[in-house]
Amino acid sequence: MSKSKLDLDFFKKEVFMAPKTVAIIMDGNGRWAKKRGLPRTAGHKKGADTIRTVALAAQDMGIQKLILYAFSTENWKRPEDEVSYLCKLPGLFFNKFINELMEKNIRVTFAGELEKFPQTTQYVINKAVNMTKDNTGLELCLAINYGSRREMLLGMKKYADEVAQGKRENDLTEEEFSKYLFVPEDIDLMIRTSGELRISNYLLWQLAYAELIFTPVAWPDFDEKALKDCLDEFASRDRRFGGLTS
Repeated sequence: MSKSKLDLDFFKKEVFMAPKTVAIIMDGNGRWAKKRGLPRTAGHKKGADTIRTVALAAQDMGIQKLILYAFSTENWKRPEDEVSYLCKLPGLFFNKFINELMEKNIRVTFAGELEKFPQTTQYVINKAVNMTKDNTGLELCLAINYGSRREMLLGMKKYADEVAQGKRENDLTEEEFSKYLFVPEDIDLMIRTSGELRISNYLLWQLAYAELIFTPVAWPDFDEKALKDCLDEFASRDRRFGGLTS
């Protein structure tokens, strides 16, 4: 048995309650590349490989859903050649790793307005979702063309339309509103890599009582140990949800 396998087995025994839902802002690809004299696209490519590493580790560590901020509604403002590469990246990633995701029982989903992407990008993501839909392990959710304010606005419009059409009463609760969002679950832990201390329009409703960790590790360098360190920190937090502990 390999050392890494032993470490993960030990970790699972020591941490009896991992966060169910973890969200990550995958930041630092461009800076990682620049530091090495490489084009920004090289950082995005290495960052895509990190998705595979972290997803497999997250499943081993007992996380049920991993939501990765892959492309924000603001990312369209980036240079055209970089946006073009980011649109191709899902195809490169799934062509390389989809068989392994299937073998590991990982289910792929997405959150965001996928229809705004090129048809080829939509096709590869929808194909991955359909191929893995019956898997029962970790849910790997890509937040792609996602913005939290936009998500809430669309949810409110959908609710208002249902009320106007007489499909429901005007009696919305917080719990029901969550069902109108791309991501209905509350987040237990949000991690942002590469040292920035911002949430950047990410899961604003869902982060209400999340634990937040900002690590200086750039996303391309984020690995099993970096994730374990974050989960160790999460386990040390006293989560009171506005109340008091005895």
